[in-house]
Order: sequence, then C-alpha cells, then structure tokens
Amino acid sequence: MGRLVIFNAIFFLVPFAIYAVWLIATRGSANNPLYWPMKTVGFLALGGGVVMIGALLVFLQVSRAPTDANYRPAMIGEDGKIIPGTLE
Repeated sequence: MGRLVIFNAIFFLVPFAIYAVWLIATRGSANNPLYWPMKTVGFLALGGGVVMIGALLVFLQVSRAPTDANYRPAMIGEDGKIIPGTLE
C-alpha cells in the first residue's frame, strides 16, 4: 500500500518539479511566493493528476498477466526464506 502511495505521489509531483527547475533556470530561485500563483498551482495539480492517471494506465497495461495464468501463493522455503507468490 505504501509503495502505491509513493508511486502516485512521485508522478503527481513531476509537473511541480519541472516548473521549479524552470524557475531556477530562468529566475535563479523558486522560493519567491509570487512565482507560485494559485492559478499556476492549480494547472500544475491538474497536470499532475493527468500524469499520475496516465502512468497508472500504462503500468496496468504493461503488468497485466495472461487470462489463463494460475496464481502460486507465497511459501516458506526449506531454508526458512519466503518465496513470493507468482503468476504461472
């Protein structure tokens, strides 16, 4: 669950990071609150949502298992290590 939250947060924050890099490159700093008007932050949040949903859709399509796959549950091996579950 934590990995999913971090994954979504990273892709949501990508537009903000790009804008901050652009501010630093053009104005020398991103710390001035005048550079972050509410309208710009709203557009960045909207863009972050689009990027996040797009990334989720891409990863869902890429990681999809075949429809006839069987799930093999996680097991404890002979040496006491956990063998993760897989789709076969």
